[in-house]
Amino acid sequence: MTNSIPDKNEAPPASRLILGGAMFISGFLPPLFIPLVVDSGLSTEWKTMLSAALVFGVPEVFMLIAIAILGKQGFDYLKSHLWKAIRPADKVSPTRYRIGLVLFFSPLFLGWLFPYLALWITELEAHQVRFAIAGDIIFASSLFVLGGDFWLKIKTLFTQDID
Repeated sequence: MTNSIPDKNEAPPASRLILGGAMFISGFLPPLFIPLVVDSGLSTEWKTMLSAALVFGVPEVFMLIAIAILGKQGFDYLKSHLWKAIRPADKVSPTRYRIGLVLFFSPLFLGWLFPYLALWITELEAHQVRFAIAGDIIFASSLFVLGGDFWLKIKTLFTQDID
């Protein structure tokens, strides 16, 4: 009997990988149901409890179910492959970097400018939430366009070297 350690990159059986992956991915969906809870006829206490459960309880339960289905090695395999898919590139071209900077600073600038523009352009008030959501999405996507080196530059802003 040998005690071999399974390889972290060893794929679990396909059926377990599909079922566990579906549970893992579907664990991120419950917060999307919060607007339905808020629009329901339930009391405020129930709405609060259900909304909190959809954000803080249900996704973790789905993660635990995914881990139980996949096992430790299968979960590590799935996590490593998902991380490779969403991880930003370390080095980017100068053109991509410039585009990323425009995407990074435009929501900040427009967010600062919006209250002043709303004084003159009254139609902006009606779409304020849409502009805020679009700005958040653009800002978050800019971090992936800028790449991993930009993350290091941001990190150095918050570190102090005392020599």
